[in-house]
Amino acid sequence: MNHSLHRPKVVSVNSPSEAAEKTSNMIAEMLVATPRITLGLATGSTPIPVYQDLVQRHRDGTLSIAEATSFNLDEYLGLAGDHPQSFRAFMDEHLFRLVDMNVSRIHIPDGLATDLDAHTKAYEKAIAAAGGIDIQLLGIGSNGHIAFNEPGSSRTSRTRVVELTSDTIQANSRFFDRAEDVPRQAISMGIGTILEAKRIVLLATGPAKAQAVKDAVQGDANESCPASLLQYHPDVTFVLDAEASSLLQ
Repeated sequence: MNHSLHRPKVVSVNSPSEAAEKTSNMIAEMLVATPRITLGLATGSTPIPVYQDLVQRHRDGTLSIAEATSFNLDEYLGLAGDHPQSFRAFMDEHLFRLVDMNVSRIHIPDGLATDLDAHTKAYEKAIAAAGGIDIQLLGIGSNGHIAFNEPGSSRTSRTRVVELTSDTIQANSRFFDRAEDVPRQAISMGIGTILEAKRIVLLATGPAKAQAVKDAVQGDANESCPASLLQYHPDVTFVLDAEASSLLQ
């Protein structure tokens, strides 16, 4: 593992739409140059415009994703892939069903897996068998979490079952009818898994992310802000709108 620290590259633009376009440009350029790449994908409201842009490029005939392989960061424990609030359903709605992706190359943790230890180990093996992740898309929680790696997660953590914090449950309750419907656990790639991606792009927009972005980019690298551990990776780009970058020096 890389033990030296690197300040992430920061790309700051005015609006969320510009930030999404910058991010989709990076992904599309890699797909055009190397169609067989492995993508690490994220869910949540922030990357939706990225996926919309990739879908539009596909419709325009300038982008094919047919040869790419994808691995999603996480999935709620206890939700089937066809549950409307599952991350599999989210990806189907916003990307997979709208482009030419090969279903056999799509990987998302199984929220209904019975042998969780075997399932998480198999997920790690599948990433390795695909040659590792070429470009990992990330978001960031207001508490600095990446994927579902909450504060306190180890830098060497691997894909595993995680307990969600009350902050994360509250933040995700907007996607459910009631806060009590939000699952309390998830399967998530670990920070160690994420750090093995060849390239990482973190997209953050809005004022609620500004403090977490500042801590991640300019704070010390420590487990109290999981995103700050990205400083151990040599090729990380934070793509930010004006509000998310407002606290950076």
